[in-house]
Amino acid sequence: MMIPVRCFTCGNVVGEHWEEFRERTREGDEDPGAVLDELGVDRHCCRRMMVSHRDLVDVVSPYQ
Repeated sequence: MMIPVRCFTCGNVVGEHWEEFRERTREGDEDPGAVLDELGVDRHCCRRMMVSHRDLVDVVSPYQ
C-alpha cells in the first residue's frame, strides 16, 4: 500500500490525514471536499493529490 506522505507539488505533509480521509470517503457516503475541509487541508494542490490518489491494494487484493 502506498500512503501519500507529502504533496507532490508543494511538499506539505498530508500523510497524517490520509487514513481518516480514505476511511470516510471509501463508501462514497461523505463528500471528499467536505472531509478535506474538516481535516484542514486547504491548499488546492494537496486537495487534488488526496482526491486523485488511489490505493492499488484495494484493486489488486482480490487476486491474492
